[in-house]
Amino acid sequence: MGVAAKSWIYTGRVLVLSNTHHHHKKSDLNFKQQNLLPENHHWLVWPPSSDGGGHRRRISWTVVCGVMLFVVGLISFFTGHVASDLEWCSHRPVAKRRLWKKKVERLNAAKLDIWESKFSKSYYGCSERSPNYATRTNQLTSNGYLLIAASGGLNQQRTGITDAVVVARILNATLVIPELDHHSYWKDDSDFANIFDVDWFISFLAKDVPVVKRVPEKIMRSLEKPPYTMRVPRKSEPQFYLDEVLPILTKRHVLQLTKFDYRLANDLDEELQRMRCRVNYHALRFTKPIQNLGQKIVMEMRKMAPRFIAIHLRFEPDMLAFSGCYYGGGDKERNDLGEIRKRWTTLPETSPDGERKRGKCPLTPHEVGLMLRALGFENNTYLYVASGEIYGGEETLKPLRELFPNLYTKEMLANEELRPFLPYSSRLAAIDYMVCDESDVFVTNNNGNMAKILAGRRRYMGHKRTIRPNAKKLNALFLKREKLPWESFAKKVKAAQQGFLGEPDELKMGRGEFHEYPSACICKKPFKFSDLGRNYHNNQTLTRMPVAEPEYGHNEEDQGVHNVQNIEDAGLIEFKEVYHQ
Repeated sequence: MGVAAKSWIYTGRVLVLSNTHHHHKKSDLNFKQQNLLPENHHWLVWPPSSDGGGHRRRISWTVVCGVMLFVVGLISFFTGHVASDLEWCSHRPVAKRRLWKKKVERLNAAKLDIWESKFSKSYYGCSERSPNYATRTNQLTSNGYLLIAASGGLNQQRTGITDAVVVARILNATLVIPELDHHSYWKDDSDFANIFDVDWFISFLAKDVPVVKRVPEKIMRSLEKPPYTMRVPRKSEPQFYLDEVLPILTKRHVLQLTKFDYRLANDLDEELQRMRCRVNYHALRFTKPIQNLGQKIVMEMRKMAPRFIAIHLRFEPDMLAFSGCYYGGGDKERNDLGEIRKRWTTLPETSPDGERKRGKCPLTPHEVGLMLRALGFENNTYLYVASGEIYGGEETLKPLRELFPNLYTKEMLANEELRPFLPYSSRLAAIDYMVCDESDVFVTNNNGNMAKILAGRRRYMGHKRTIRPNAKKLNALFLKREKLPWESFAKKVKAAQQGFLGEPDELKMGRGEFHEYPSACICKKPFKFSDLGRNYHNNQTLTRMPVAEPEYGHNEEDQGVHNVQNIEDAGLIEFKEVYHQ
């Protein structure tokens, strides 16, 4: 069939199919008779008679195409495949469909509400325990005490703490409050209790794992050797912990896992995934001093504007050095960042141009501003910039400030109150985390830990608008921006950012890091109840968890866990379905 198809395309006129039992020379075919017919009509000449008497039937091109497509349809019905060599039969319709698809995409981009998703009210965070959830062990009957040494910056350590609780559950162990990293680049000597509410953490997880502040003195004195220390491979499966870690724990009674960041597999069973959500979005609550200052900054922003954007701007020297990217600063930039890069001895040599083409380079403040203006945010929009030391200082921020004059930082809004926190980078990061979490729109210029953690949390809290740059496509646009009219540039930016705006349909089961896409903890309201959006938003017993609850507000109950129970009270639970896209 494939050969016949090519013959049709090649001749454009006549297809001759010979029966294998009959042989005809071209001279035997009276093509002159066909001159009586319209020149633009195509025919099939077939000698089907058994006597080879030259009886011929003429079949029109339309019939041939129809028969061929019918046969292919039957084949594809049973095999699930479509013969691609017949695409020529519908070349123009395919092109039209592609054109229509592009028009629809442009139309959707034009109608997009840049402040919030119109579909967000159909989803809610759900991390409740199942009816078959096993009762946790107690401290006396557990297999031993698990010590955890977290690693990295605040949000990297947050992922480690979350996974440590799950590992303790897997091992049937008693978890000791994790030890934070005091030795990394950030040089912050804050302890767990300086950043997170320890008592709340212990009480909230009481039904999941036993948690203690320290190993009992009696146990420590009884040890013949110091606690055994080991480092597990990254992304280890639960079975690895059962096979390799549990025997050591039961033998030594006290075990420490070091450099504990991303040491647990991404894909776990649903019960453990929901446990991750309970830890990350509920149990890890900041201390009162951090909460109070974070809320004060949010209130200051709300006084100036009813809604605002928070930008997590990772443009510090260490971030740029780690990325291996180049931003046009000449020899000074190369020398400055090159010296910092030497701190990571295992980093490979990279090509700055190659990294940019692959979308690995953080956007500059100017590029973030251009992206936001192209998406439709006006220059009177209020911006909160969460960042550390910006490389290049105010000069680097100047283009962003020109695009958005109403730009504020925590230093501008709470200068005096901030003084006690200045020596502690992790506590400052916690304050920024709070403000970014409560913003109407969250924007990031990178794909770092805070960006991922907050993207996941904002999905869980009701799919609040979260804009992540499609750096690969945007970088190509920024390179030719000067040659494009603004209207054309803006349209291309909107098209590039589709799928990077925090819409519910961007959530794919098993895709990406679970902390960024907590799909097992996102539930979808059934369609027939989607018109309950008003009640769902206003009634705190039925709604998705308020932004300030429970991490930043009262702590009587696990609101996320009780979301489903409250919907059950409304008679809707029988229609509940877990969100699978």
